[in-house]
Amino acid sequence: MANLDQIVEEVSKLSALELSDLVKKIEEKFGVSAAMPMMAAGGGGGGEEAKEEKSTFNLELKSAGGTKIAVIKVLREALGLGLAEAKGVADAAPKIIKEGMDKAAADELKGKLEAAGATVELK
Repeated sequence: MANLDQIVEEVSKLSALELSDLVKKIEEKFGVSAAMPMMAAGGGGGGEEAKEEKSTFNLELKSAGGTKIAVIKVLREALGLGLAEAKGVADAAPKIIKEGMDKAAADELKGKLEAAGATVELK
């Protein structure tokens, strides 16, 4: 413990430039990085940060809109449903239509559904 206290005392005497050089040398010597991981950098953050860190998304159909037939076609294609099942999903809105999607897939399906006239939300 005395050695650690001595090291801390010596480090506290260094200038900012010397500290920067020390960090670089420690990184090189031990093959580590002093950069903060993204999860730690976010801290206790608010809602916006939590949305950015999220890795899986649920897609909720809020409304099938005025062009329900086009929305049903997209639902059939994207979810592999039959005509009756896809119509049932469209009629049941608001409803979670797909869970556990990655960001890219969720955005792609959301875009297709919105282009067909649906109102969709990522959760």
